[in-house]
Amino acid sequence: MVRRSLHRSATLALAATLTFGVVAETVPAQASAPTSATSATVVAAKAQAKKKTRAQRNKAIAKAMVKKRGWSNRQYKCLVKLWHRESGWNHKARNPSSGAYGIAQALPGRKMRSAGKDWRTNPKTQIKWGLRYIKGRYGTPCRALSHSNSRGWY
Repeated sequence: MVRRSLHRSATLALAATLTFGVVAETVPAQASAPTSATSATVVAAKAQAKKKTRAQRNKAIAKAMVKKRGWSNRQYKCLVKLWHRESGWNHKARNPSSGAYGIAQALPGRKMRSAGKDWRTNPKTQIKWGLRYIKGRYGTPCRALSHSNSRGWY
């Protein structure tokens, strides 16, 4: 029984280390044994944390890059609207009629090679290219959105 308790304590300590990145203090198994309700809550919390959508992950990348450029949160919000309309923030989005590709809907998609070899599969590379394009052509995401609103393209 003692051997089983020590094994269980070690297992719980290892699980805490892997889950939370901290070394847990080893305590007797009776004191540390989680209830089924606690286990279910932890599992649900982990699942929820991992359930960020592709669009949410891509927007988070863009937000950091917009901030790094010195653009305001207003500019970020314009970018979110613009690229939501263009691709739904899907880095694999392809327009079947025009051939435009990626989050920014580059036409042709291979233009994004200038930002990286992985332009087909890496959202960060596509966002990098798209922000450069917007800066060079329109100056800011809000100006690009305004152009898109009036002309139907950017």
